[in-house]
Amino acid sequence: MLLTLVFVYLFFTIAIGLWAAKRVKNTADFAIAGRNLPLVMIITTTFATWFGAETVMGIPAKFINSGLNGVIEDPFGAGTCLILVGVFFAAKLYKMSLLTISDYYRERYGRAVEVVCSLIIILSYLGWVAAQVAALGLVFNLLSGGAISVPMGMVIGTVSILAYTLFGGMWSVAVTDFIQMIILVVGLTVLAVFAGNMAGGAGKVIALASSKDLFRFFPEPSFHDIVFFIAAAITMMLGSIPQQDVFQRVMSAKNVQAATKGPVIGGIFYILFAFVPMFLIVSALIIMPEQTDALLKDDPQKVLPTLVMERMPFVMQVIFFGALLSALKSTASATMLAPSVTFVENIWRQFRPRISDQQELRTMRIAVLVFSCLVCAYAIALQGTSIYDMVSGAYQVTLVGAFVPLVFGLYWKRATTQGAIFSIVLGIVSWLVFMLTPAGEEFPAQLVGVLMAVVGMLVGSLGPQALKNHHGSHHKLQGVTH
Repeated sequence: MLLTLVFVYLFFTIAIGLWAAKRVKNTADFAIAGRNLPLVMIITTTFATWFGAETVMGIPAKFINSGLNGVIEDPFGAGTCLILVGVFFAAKLYKMSLLTISDYYRERYGRAVEVVCSLIIILSYLGWVAAQVAALGLVFNLLSGGAISVPMGMVIGTVSILAYTLFGGMWSVAVTDFIQMIILVVGLTVLAVFAGNMAGGAGKVIALASSKDLFRFFPEPSFHDIVFFIAAAITMMLGSIPQQDVFQRVMSAKNVQAATKGPVIGGIFYILFAFVPMFLIVSALIIMPEQTDALLKDDPQKVLPTLVMERMPFVMQVIFFGALLSALKSTASATMLAPSVTFVENIWRQFRPRISDQQELRTMRIAVLVFSCLVCAYAIALQGTSIYDMVSGAYQVTLVGAFVPLVFGLYWKRATTQGAIFSIVLGIVSWLVFMLTPAGEEFPAQLVGVLMAVVGMLVGSLGPQALKNHHGSHHKLQGVTH
């Protein structure tokens, strides 16, 4: 019965997405909803894109093991990213009327940087979308009592998202996000109240979390712990800024006010609401202590679904899985669309010049289809990897490769193409060296990558100028001595 209702819900979202797809007439409609979204939809679509598998299943599992200190990356870093985008980036980028974030790299630094940054951004999406697909597989497996295997569940989930993203692009994503966010927020709030009552009141749940020292936020005052804490904080906080899905939400806004306020409100709301799944997992420790302990050792991501399936009435099960599917589908649809649009606009276009807008639209749809198949295969291959780790790994590459050229390009007039190339190469090479050697255990790879990217930008931009000045003064001196 529960599985039937879930399939009814999937068909309902597909129908809404296809209805919204009727508004798509050209590539701008498909990629950025024709720049027509009001503030309320920018808020809901930024929030819904962020609130995915890792928020409902990954964050609670990490929180129960390491406390707030363990979830600095997400939700704190991730939510802060949206706030920073709204405050420092949205207005400047919105005024440039671009279709993708990679268009910015082309305008500022030229074709080579555009292509390299596009590849970095596209690559970073594999892990993030795979995490949503993996969670969808887990949900279908649990709901069917094991009758649907996890890989088969991943395929069903991918097809259900593809059904509307393929036709409606950003319009379908924004409209379905709006509805899914309402279901998500209402559903998880009702569930938290119900679980709190089952556990003997919210006070009891908070007291247990406090007694387990789960509210400890800052690291131990040792150099090692502090640098790893900073590295974890900046991974999503800064690594998500040069991302196409964030940029799409900014550019889809109908005016600059919606573009700047939407991400800020969405980010604040995301950080606050991410505490709900954390509250639910602590409630589970009181409601079913032995089972929760066993699941925490085996697969912490299964604690919440098991709590709902085994201890809560049918209505609560419907609410939970409706909310969970809303979270997964809203994130996955956005993250399938973003890299596909980037690929067509910034890489494919290098080899096949734009002939007509309709042909470009068709190519974008083919790219969505191909990327979805790749992600599904990647998620099946990575089966067993933690959802939280899949997501955090995804952002390190954009952090070390694409973040510094974006910031310096917007805020430093002397940034040059050579500086951007030096920044990307130094950032990625130093990150890989620390990732693949024992050095990464002593000092975080992504922090080395960012610092070296800044060095690369400064040396690459200022070096040639300094040499030119040096040669100029040298020639003048020679002239004087002659």
